[in-house]
Amino acid sequence: MQRPTSAFSARSEAPAAIESRALGTLAYIRASIDSSGSLHVPGMAGIVMGIIGILAAILVSLPPWAPHWLEIWPAAAVIALCFGGALVARQIAPHSHTRYLGPARKFLLCLCPALLAGAVLTLVLVSADMTILIPGVWLLLYGCAVLSASTVTTAGITRQVCAMGTLFVALGSVTFALPAAAHTAMLGLGFGVLHIIFGILIGRSTRAV
Repeated sequence: MQRPTSAFSARSEAPAAIESRALGTLAYIRASIDSSGSLHVPGMAGIVMGIIGILAAILVSLPPWAPHWLEIWPAAAVIALCFGGALVARQIAPHSHTRYLGPARKFLLCLCPALLAGAVLTLVLVSADMTILIPGVWLLLYGCAVLSASTVTTAGITRQVCAMGTLFVALGSVTFALPAAAHTAMLGLGFGVLHIIFGILIGRSTRAV
């Protein structure tokens, strides 16, 4: 009487094992598809960009350089973006270029329109002699760019990138209501401190995965 019971138990356990392996395979395939359609932004890129932002804020706060803030900040932004892009490219280099080409293109398509709008609006505000609005525009549109780009980042860092973009938008909105004397501090807080904080958080999230 015990032999049929053993045979029945073996048959009942086999489908469960097959189902478990199938679910594991599906989970792996899903993770592979998700990772192939997203881009990982290294935390070090944010830290480096933040350091450049803080240095720019310190330089602009010095009396001899304060009148040149409109030249210093864009120059710092270009340098920071070059360093950040180089760190992202360095991370991609050891892997398959075809796998990361699509996500990198999507990331740039999400990031660049708002940045381009910021550049155009900067020229418009300078020509209209309304430069007092420029710091708020920079922070606001950079936040919009980061929020948009967060949709194509890897799942492990999407929340951090989204939170950073939201805080940039909030800082930009507040900056419009502040006097010009506070603008350097707001720019340093955004492009310097926020970048460093979230660069560290993203780095920790990456190591935890």
